[in-house]
Amino acid sequence: MRSNRIRLPALLIAFAATLAACGSGEATTSSGDAGSADPAASSASDASGAPAQFTADRLGGGELTSASFAGKDTVLWFWAPWCTVCRGEADDVVAAAGALDGKVEVIGVAGRGEASEMEGFVSDTGTRALTHVVDDDGSIWSSYDVFAQPAYAFIDDSGSVEVFVGALGEDALVERMNALAEA
Repeated sequence: MRSNRIRLPALLIAFAATLAACGSGEATTSSGDAGSADPAASSASDASGAPAQFTADRLGGGELTSASFAGKDTVLWFWAPWCTVCRGEADDVVAAAGALDGKVEVIGVAGRGEASEMEGFVSDTGTRALTHVVDDDGSIWSSYDVFAQPAYAFIDDSGSVEVFVGALGEDALVERMNALAEA
């Protein structure tokens, strides 16, 4: 009986740590002005006002460069393979992408894990229809000032970036993606 008393507090601590690591619901906005007082502005875009530039390996093979979505409304979805909140939100991301019928490109940016774990996440969550890139060194996450997952970088066709850290759900994602496509 005594071991059960010890397990419950340990489980509660582990659960609290998991929740804390899975996002805060914080949004930052960048218009691409590197001189802005907003700390996300200088890290989410370069001096020219364009979103942070990167080249990354795609899960499943090949490469993706950020230049491929320049001038397009794009959402970067930052997730980790072990994040239970990310797993729970995967269906919402797929549904939101489908609701916009290609008007907004959605790209998964997988970090904080091994590529094999990332592949397992994609397979388990049914998100294979989305493009996913491997950010094994965290450089893409850092360049968008993402510090927890799930997170989103909403990039409009002019290069303005808004980063939201936390879960959104299907309705909020569709709303934000519609606003992005209509801007």
